[in-house]
Amino acid sequence: MRISHLRERLRDLGAKPCHEDRLLRGWSQVSSYDRKGSPAATFFPAALRRELPAIEAELEGLTRLKSEHPAGDGVARLLVELHDGQMAESVLLPRGGLCVSTQVGCAVGCVFCMSGRAGLLRQLGSAEIVAQVVLARRRRAVSKVVFMGMGEPAHNLDNVLEAIEVLGMQGNIGHKNLVLSTVGDLRVFERLPQETVKPALALSLHTTDDALRAKLLPHAPQIPVEELVERAEAYARATGYPVQYQWTLIEGVNDNDAELERIVELLTGKYAIMNFIPFNEVDGLDYRRPSAERMAHIVGKLKQRGLVTQLRDSAGQEVEGACGQLRARAAKTNSDKAKTLE
Repeated sequence: MRISHLRERLRDLGAKPCHEDRLLRGWSQVSSYDRKGSPAATFFPAALRRELPAIEAELEGLTRLKSEHPAGDGVARLLVELHDGQMAESVLLPRGGLCVSTQVGCAVGCVFCMSGRAGLLRQLGSAEIVAQVVLARRRRAVSKVVFMGMGEPAHNLDNVLEAIEVLGMQGNIGHKNLVLSTVGDLRVFERLPQETVKPALALSLHTTDDALRAKLLPHAPQIPVEELVERAEAYARATGYPVQYQWTLIEGVNDNDAELERIVELLTGKYAIMNFIPFNEVDGLDYRRPSAERMAHIVGKLKQRGLVTQLRDSAGQEVEGACGQLRARAAKTNSDKAKTLE
């Protein structure tokens, strides 16, 4: 379901913008539809009141919690079943954070990521994206949403931007606390400055070497790293939000000193935060994370050179929770069960 289609449906039932706003606020914030103490029965138009139970049931049926996998320190991975039986993943993060998926699977095919191993299966509608926030809010408060789960948001940009608008306008999420992650699609740089709600930007870099990046992210747009940084910097300066550069640390691949020097060249003076994410081991892949000592050296080196740098926890190590891995495990279990019934 797309939120734009829901809005059209509401208008056909006589809803005014204030009615749309109230319904979307109540849904996305997991609160009642009451307005100044008046029950919904007297606030909404009669035609909408009659359809309200069906609309609520449809929104409720967009997602359900298939399983929850706590990982300590306020982190829990959620396997979310969608209305058609497909599954996506969300991650509850410390300090009110939530990571949501935008697609089932992914077409970028990053060689170190489980999400893209089976390719892109389908897009998530904007309402399905918001429904992940609703599901999480029934478990705890959510004040920050990052679009870094399964999928490449740029490949589903209309739905993602619709979801961001609702979360920023009706969902009570600060705009700088909505973070869109991308591998560097030009459509992101073109569209985001035009939006009412302008999210913070995270750019999945992973290397400064264009040739290596093409190997690590085989289906990402082949845009030079220097150009990506320039475009991201322009957006950061326009919005006042620093760009969060994402870098999955893989031993012997992108953890060498030459990469560190190039990072310094690219990001010195930029409005940027460098986020290193230790590789989260995936069955069937030979990649390894660097040693703790090496990762500490990398972070310390960049901090010494004046760059804001942090080593982010790769949430879910205890539950083999690399992005897409819970979904893959559940899909395999379902396939095995089907075979036993044949």
